[in-house]
Amino acid sequence: MEPGDDITSITRVSTPYELSPLSFDAPYEFPRHFLPTVMKDDSKIPLVLVACGSFSPVTYLHLRMFEMAQDHFKERNEFELLTGYYSPVSDYYMKEGLAKAEDRVKMCQLAVETTSDWLMVDSWEPRQTTYQRTAIVLDHFDHELNTVGGGILTASGERRKIRIMLLAGGDLIASFGHPGVWAPDDLHHIVGHYGCVIIERTGTDVYGFLLSHDILYQHRMNVTVIKQLIHNDISSTKIRLFVKRGMSIKYLLPNPVIDYIHAHGLYLPRPPSQATLEGGKEQK
Repeated sequence: MEPGDDITSITRVSTPYELSPLSFDAPYEFPRHFLPTVMKDDSKIPLVLVACGSFSPVTYLHLRMFEMAQDHFKERNEFELLTGYYSPVSDYYMKEGLAKAEDRVKMCQLAVETTSDWLMVDSWEPRQTTYQRTAIVLDHFDHELNTVGGGILTASGERRKIRIMLLAGGDLIASFGHPGVWAPDDLHHIVGHYGCVIIERTGTDVYGFLLSHDILYQHRMNVTVIKQLIHNDISSTKIRLFVKRGMSIKYLLPNPVIDYIHAHGLYLPRPPSQATLEGGKEQK
């Protein structure tokens, strides 16, 4: 590819992975293929992490968050981390730069299927026809894992309830303090009933925020903060801007995700006629 070439006109080479768009026409099925059926250590609490977000697109930072959490829990004796899930928001989140739910789920699937042997993507939330609050999404995972799935077996044969925690970046946690964004009852439910694992991002002072936020401070024993030893500031917003400007996004996200973005023309500038037609619409 030469400087100035139109990125949409480049012929993509054949790939070993499927780049066809995902369809929600098929019945929903909760993914369990990487979920262990028996615990390795009965002395620990079984744990599943859930990352909620736009993932438009999913990046290496989103993947690294789970790996950092895995390293953290390996060094501690309280929890046995079983698996992790991505739960992309539905189209009704109405966020600028949000690709269609089917595209975002597919990109997350491509990312984990080609790079991970323990992470999965759940499509329940993006299939919904209304925006689902994070508290409700965590309740969904609790239902699937503990009510439908019956928790997990210990080596001694007893069934144990799986603990569920929200995995999030420091920027999402900082939004807990924005007036009107999060209902206090939801915060009590998310942090008090489930718990949060927070990956600090560059420029965020999570400990300072915990001290200043009444609800988070009340449930501080349910909050785990993990520092990045190698700072990674990749953001989906910057990725979308790079694509829009025709810049390279290689080595910022997995190659299958890059191929999918290019194959379907995601995040490119809108045609002038479309931008003109939508110019008078209310921006949400």
